[in-house]
Amino acid sequence: MQVDKDLIIIGGGAAGLSAAQYAARANLDVLVIEEMAAGGQCLIIGDLENYPGFPEPINGAEFAMLLEKQAKNFGANFLIGTAKSIAKEGDIYTIETSKGTYTTYAVILTTGAQHRKINVPGEKEFAGRGVSYCATCDGPFFKNKKMLVVGGGDAACDEASFLANLTDKVIMIHRRDKLRAQRSLAERVTKNPNIEVRYNTEIREIKGGMKVEGVVLEDNTSGETYEEEMDAVFVFIGSIPQTSLVPDVKKDEAGYIVTDQNMETENPGLYAAGDVRSSPFRQLVVAAGEGAIATHCASQRIDAIKGEAYE
Repeated sequence: MQVDKDLIIIGGGAAGLSAAQYAARANLDVLVIEEMAAGGQCLIIGDLENYPGFPEPINGAEFAMLLEKQAKNFGANFLIGTAKSIAKEGDIYTIETSKGTYTTYAVILTTGAQHRKINVPGEKEFAGRGVSYCATCDGPFFKNKKMLVVGGGDAACDEASFLANLTDKVIMIHRRDKLRAQRSLAERVTKNPNIEVRYNTEIREIKGGMKVEGVVLEDNTSGETYEEEMDAVFVFIGSIPQTSLVPDVKKDEAGYIVTDQNMETENPGLYAAGDVRSSPFRQLVVAAGEGAIATHCASQRIDAIKGEAYE
Protein backbone atom coordinates (compact mmCIF):
# COMPACT_ATOMS: atom_id res chain seq x y z
CA MET A 1 0.00 0.00 0.00
CA GLN A 2 1.26 3.45 -0.90
CA VAL A 3 1.49 5.87 2.01
CA ASP A 4 1.58 9.66 2.14
CA LYS A 5 4.70 9.81 4.32
CA ASP A 6 7.30 7.26 5.38
CA LEU A 7 7.29 8.64 8.92
CA ILE A 8 5.08 11.07 10.83
CA ILE A 9 6.26 12.82 13.99
CA ILE A 10 3.61 14.36 16.22
CA GLY A 11 5.09 17.19 18.25
CA GLY A 12 7.80 19.71 17.43
CA GLY A 13 9.88 19.95 20.61
CA ALA A 14 13.50 18.89 21.00
CA ALA A 15 12.65 15.19 20.61
CA GLY A 16 10.50 15.75 17.54
CA LEU A 17 12.95 18.07 15.81
CA SER A 18 15.86 15.73 16.52
CA ALA A 19 13.84 12.81 15.15
CA ALA A 20 12.94 14.83 12.06
CA GLN A 21 16.55 15.72 11.35
CA TYR A 22 17.69 12.10 11.58
CA ALA A 23 14.77 10.93 9.45
CA ALA A 24 15.43 13.45 6.69
CA ARG A 25 19.14 12.63 6.70
CA ALA A 26 18.20 8.97 6.28
CA ASN A 27 16.29 9.97 3.13
CA LEU A 28 12.89 9.28 4.67
CA ASP A 29 9.89 11.32 3.61
CA VAL A 30 9.05 12.72 7.04
CA LEU A 31 6.31 15.04 8.26
CA VAL A 32 6.29 16.86 11.60
CA ILE A 33 2.85 17.85 12.88
CA GLU A 34 2.94 20.69 15.41
CA GLU A 35 -0.02 22.63 16.80
CA MET A 36 1.82 25.87 17.39
CA ALA A 37 5.42 26.98 16.97
CA ALA A 38 8.15 24.36 16.91
CA GLY A 39 10.32 24.21 20.00
CA GLY A 40 8.16 22.85 22.81
CA GLN A 41 9.67 23.45 26.27
CA CYS A 42 12.62 25.23 24.65
CA LEU A 43 10.40 28.23 24.09
CA ILE A 44 10.00 28.99 27.80
CA ILE A 45 13.71 28.79 28.60
CA GLY A 46 15.33 32.17 28.99
CA ASP A 47 18.99 31.11 28.84
CA LEU A 48 19.90 27.53 27.98
CA GLU A 49 23.37 26.89 29.34
CA ASN A 50 23.65 23.11 29.83
CA TYR A 51 23.16 21.80 26.28
CA PRO A 52 26.36 20.22 24.95
CA GLY A 53 28.18 22.28 22.38
CA PHE A 54 26.98 25.70 23.59
CA PRO A 55 29.65 27.07 25.96
CA GLU A 56 27.76 30.38 26.11
CA PRO A 57 24.06 30.42 27.11
CA ILE A 58 21.62 30.54 24.22
CA ASN A 59 18.05 31.78 24.35
CA GLY A 60 15.61 28.84 24.29
CA ALA A 61 13.55 30.27 21.42
CA GLU A 62 16.70 30.82 19.34
CA PHE A 63 17.82 27.26 20.10
CA ALA A 64 14.42 25.95 18.93
CA MET A 65 14.68 27.97 15.73
CA LEU A 66 18.09 26.44 15.00
CA LEU A 67 16.76 22.91 15.56
CA GLU A 68 13.85 23.57 13.20
CA LYS A 69 16.07 25.15 10.56
CA GLN A 70 18.48 22.22 10.71
CA ALA A 71 15.66 19.70 10.22
CA LYS A 72 14.25 21.70 7.31
CA ASN A 73 17.69 22.02 5.70
CA PHE A 74 17.86 18.22 5.55
CA GLY A 75 14.40 18.06 3.95
CA ALA A 76 11.91 17.54 6.78
CA ASN A 77 8.37 18.76 6.10
CA PHE A 78 6.24 20.61 8.68
CA LEU A 79 2.51 20.95 9.13
CA ILE A 80 0.95 23.44 11.53
CA GLY A 81 -2.16 21.62 12.68
CA THR A 82 -3.68 19.40 15.34
CA ALA A 83 -3.43 15.61 15.27
CA LYS A 84 -6.89 14.34 16.20
CA SER A 85 -6.58 10.56 16.08
CA ILE A 86 -4.28 7.66 15.28
CA ALA A 87 -5.53 4.42 13.79
CA LYS A 88 -3.74 1.35 12.46
CA GLU A 89 -4.61 -1.25 9.86
CA GLY A 90 -1.99 -3.87 9.08
CA ASP A 91 1.36 -2.11 8.86
CA ILE A 92 -0.15 1.28 8.04
CA TYR A 93 -1.01 4.09 10.44
CA THR A 94 -3.60 6.73 9.61
CA ILE A 95 -3.34 10.13 11.27
CA GLU A 96 -6.38 12.38 11.14
CA THR A 97 -5.48 16.04 11.55
CA SER A 98 -7.19 19.41 11.39
CA LYS A 99 -5.55 19.84 7.97
CA GLY A 100 -6.43 16.46 6.45
CA THR A 101 -5.65 12.76 6.80
CA TYR A 102 -2.22 11.19 6.31
CA THR A 103 -0.99 7.61 6.13
CA THR A 104 2.43 6.40 7.22
CA TYR A 105 4.51 3.33 8.07
CA ALA A 106 5.51 4.60 11.53
CA VAL A 107 4.60 7.27 14.06
CA ILE A 108 6.78 8.94 16.69
CA LEU A 109 4.90 10.67 19.50
CA THR A 110 6.84 13.61 20.90
CA THR A 111 3.86 15.47 22.34
CA GLY A 112 5.63 16.24 25.62
CA ALA A 113 4.16 17.05 29.00
CA GLN A 114 2.74 20.23 30.43
CA HIS A 115 3.95 21.45 33.81
CA ARG A 116 1.11 21.84 36.27
CA LYS A 117 0.70 25.51 37.01
CA ILE A 118 -0.03 27.14 40.35
CA ASN A 119 -2.20 29.68 38.50
CA VAL A 120 -1.41 32.73 40.58
CA PRO A 121 -0.84 36.32 39.41
CA GLY A 122 2.71 36.73 38.16
CA GLU A 123 3.37 33.11 37.26
CA LYS A 124 2.86 33.55 33.54
CA GLU A 125 4.37 37.03 33.44
CA PHE A 126 7.63 35.96 35.09
CA ALA A 127 8.07 32.59 33.38
CA GLY A 128 11.70 32.49 32.28
CA ARG A 129 12.43 35.57 34.42
CA GLY A 130 12.59 33.94 37.81
CA VAL A 131 9.72 31.47 37.55
CA SER A 132 10.98 28.04 36.53
CA TYR A 133 9.87 24.43 36.34
CA CYS A 134 13.37 22.95 36.11
CA ALA A 135 16.01 23.33 38.83
CA THR A 136 18.72 21.66 36.75
CA CYS A 137 18.09 24.07 33.89
CA ASP A 138 17.75 27.35 35.77
CA GLY A 139 19.03 26.85 39.32
CA PRO A 140 22.64 27.85 38.53
CA PHE A 141 21.44 31.30 37.46
CA PHE A 142 20.41 31.97 41.06
CA LYS A 143 23.50 30.76 42.88
CA ASN A 144 23.66 32.23 46.41
CA LYS A 145 20.21 33.78 45.90
CA LYS A 146 16.98 33.20 47.80
CA MET A 147 14.78 30.60 46.11
CA LEU A 148 11.25 29.35 46.75
CA VAL A 149 10.27 25.77 45.94
CA VAL A 150 6.55 25.05 45.61
CA GLY A 151 5.49 21.42 46.11
CA GLY A 152 5.82 18.48 48.46
CA GLY A 153 6.28 15.38 46.31
CA ASP A 154 9.30 13.42 45.11
CA ALA A 155 10.18 15.87 42.34
CA ALA A 156 9.94 18.88 44.64
CA CYS A 157 12.20 17.24 47.21
CA ASP A 158 14.74 16.17 44.59
CA GLU A 159 14.85 19.63 43.05
CA ALA A 160 15.01 21.40 46.42
CA SER A 161 18.00 19.23 47.36
CA PHE A 162 19.68 20.18 44.10
CA LEU A 163 19.06 23.88 44.69
CA ALA A 164 20.41 23.57 48.24
CA ASN A 165 23.80 22.85 46.69
CA LEU A 166 23.70 26.29 45.11
CA THR A 167 22.51 28.40 48.03
CA ASP A 168 21.77 28.24 51.75
CA LYS A 169 18.52 30.13 51.26
CA VAL A 170 15.97 27.62 49.92
CA ILE A 171 12.42 28.01 51.21
CA MET A 172 10.14 25.04 50.46
CA ILE A 173 6.39 25.43 50.91
CA HIS A 174 3.72 22.73 50.92
CA ARG A 175 0.01 23.21 51.34
CA ARG A 176 -0.39 20.24 53.69
CA ASP A 177 1.03 19.48 57.14
CA LYS A 178 3.56 16.93 55.87
CA LEU A 179 5.47 16.17 52.68
CA ARG A 180 3.98 13.52 50.43
CA ALA A 181 7.32 12.43 49.02
CA GLN A 182 8.94 9.11 49.82
CA ARG A 183 10.20 9.10 53.39
CA SER A 184 13.87 8.98 52.43
CA LEU A 185 13.50 11.99 50.13
CA ALA A 186 11.46 13.92 52.67
CA GLU A 187 14.01 13.30 55.40
CA ARG A 188 16.82 14.42 53.14
CA VAL A 189 15.03 17.75 52.74
CA THR A 190 13.98 18.28 56.35
CA LYS A 191 17.50 17.53 57.60
CA ASN A 192 19.21 19.80 55.08
CA PRO A 193 20.38 22.98 56.86
CA ASN A 194 20.07 24.95 53.62
CA ILE A 195 16.35 24.21 53.27
CA GLU A 196 13.56 25.69 55.38
CA VAL A 197 10.29 23.77 55.00
CA ARG A 198 7.05 25.62 55.70
CA TYR A 199 3.94 23.47 55.96
CA ASN A 200 0.34 24.60 55.43
CA THR A 201 1.66 27.39 53.26
CA GLU A 202 0.52 28.43 49.80
CA ILE A 203 1.69 31.00 47.28
CA ARG A 204 -0.84 33.66 46.28
CA GLU A 205 1.13 36.01 44.05
CA ILE A 206 4.54 36.51 42.44
CA LYS A 207 5.78 40.09 42.25
CA GLY A 208 8.57 41.95 40.54
CA GLY A 209 9.60 44.39 37.84
CA MET A 210 11.74 42.94 35.06
CA LYS A 211 12.23 39.77 37.11
CA VAL A 212 10.94 38.05 40.25
CA GLU A 213 11.54 40.15 43.35
CA GLY A 214 9.06 38.79 45.87
CA VAL A 215 6.07 36.60 46.66
CA VAL A 216 2.87 36.73 48.66
CA LEU A 217 2.43 33.65 50.86
CA GLU A 218 -0.52 32.49 52.95
CA ASP A 219 -0.67 30.34 56.07
CA ASN A 220 -3.76 28.29 55.20
CA THR A 221 -4.44 27.41 58.84
CA SER A 222 -4.73 30.99 60.05
CA GLY A 223 -5.48 32.72 56.75
CA GLU A 224 -2.64 35.17 57.37
CA THR A 225 -0.87 36.48 54.25
CA TYR A 226 2.55 38.09 54.12
CA GLU A 227 5.07 39.30 51.55
CA GLU A 228 8.62 38.06 51.36
CA GLU A 229 11.55 38.96 49.14
CA MET A 230 12.50 36.20 46.73
CA ASP A 231 14.80 35.91 43.71
CA ALA A 232 13.29 32.83 42.07
CA VAL A 233 10.25 30.57 42.28
CA PHE A 234 10.56 26.91 41.29
CA VAL A 235 7.27 25.08 40.79
CA PHE A 236 7.18 21.28 41.14
CA ILE A 237 3.59 20.19 41.54
CA GLY A 238 3.62 17.58 38.79
CA SER A 239 3.36 17.35 35.01
CA ILE A 240 0.60 16.23 32.69
CA PRO A 241 1.87 13.98 29.84
CA GLN A 242 0.06 14.70 26.60
CA THR A 243 -1.19 11.22 25.72
CA SER A 244 -4.80 11.79 24.63
CA LEU A 245 -4.02 10.45 21.14
CA VAL A 246 -3.12 7.02 22.53
CA PRO A 247 -5.49 6.27 25.43
CA ASP A 248 -4.93 2.51 25.22
CA VAL A 249 -1.13 2.46 25.05
CA LYS A 250 0.69 1.12 28.14
CA LYS A 251 1.64 3.86 30.61
CA ASP A 252 3.39 4.05 33.97
CA GLU A 253 1.74 5.11 37.23
CA ALA A 254 2.16 8.78 36.42
CA GLY A 255 0.62 8.41 32.96
CA TYR A 256 3.81 8.53 30.87
CA ILE A 257 4.11 6.20 27.87
CA VAL A 258 6.12 3.03 28.44
CA THR A 259 8.53 1.98 25.66
CA ASP A 260 11.37 -0.46 25.18
CA GLN A 261 14.99 0.64 24.65
CA ASN A 262 14.17 1.30 20.99
CA MET A 263 11.56 3.89 22.05
CA GLU A 264 8.88 1.59 20.63
CA THR A 265 5.59 1.16 22.48
CA GLU A 266 3.75 -2.13 22.78
CA ASN A 267 2.21 -1.26 19.40
CA PRO A 268 4.73 -2.06 16.63
CA GLY A 269 5.51 1.03 14.59
CA LEU A 270 4.38 3.46 17.29
CA TYR A 271 7.26 5.16 19.11
CA ALA A 272 7.48 7.74 21.89
CA ALA A 273 10.32 10.08 22.82
CA GLY A 274 10.93 13.07 25.04
CA ASP A 275 8.84 14.27 27.95
CA VAL A 276 5.80 12.15 27.04
CA ARG A 277 7.83 8.98 27.63
CA SER A 278 8.42 7.26 30.97
CA SER A 279 11.96 8.25 31.94
CA PRO A 280 14.01 8.86 35.10
CA PHE A 281 15.43 12.13 33.73
CA ARG A 282 13.80 14.76 31.53
CA GLN A 283 16.16 17.22 29.85
CA LEU A 284 16.49 18.63 26.34
CA VAL A 285 19.62 16.58 25.68
CA VAL A 286 17.79 13.40 26.73
CA ALA A 287 14.79 14.23 24.55
CA ALA A 288 17.02 14.86 21.54
CA GLY A 289 18.81 11.54 22.03
CA GLU A 290 15.54 9.65 22.39
CA GLY A 291 14.24 11.28 19.20
CA ALA A 292 17.32 10.09 17.31
CA ILE A 293 16.94 6.53 18.65
CA ALA A 294 13.25 6.44 17.77
CA THR A 295 13.94 7.50 14.20
CA HIS A 296 16.80 5.03 13.80
CA CYS A 297 14.61 2.13 14.92
CA ALA A 298 11.58 3.34 12.96
CA SER A 299 13.77 3.55 9.86
CA GLN A 300 14.67 -0.13 10.22
CA ARG A 301 10.99 -1.03 10.45
CA ILE A 302 10.16 1.09 7.41
CA ASP A 303 12.92 -0.57 5.36
CA ALA A 304 11.59 -4.00 6.31
CA ILE A 305 8.05 -3.11 5.27
CA LYS A 306 9.31 -1.73 1.97
CA GLY A 307 11.40 -4.84 1.43
CA GLU A 308 14.59 -2.79 1.55
CA ALA A 309 16.03 -4.12 4.79
CA TYR A 310 19.77 -4.71 4.76
CA GLU A 311 20.53 -8.43 4.85
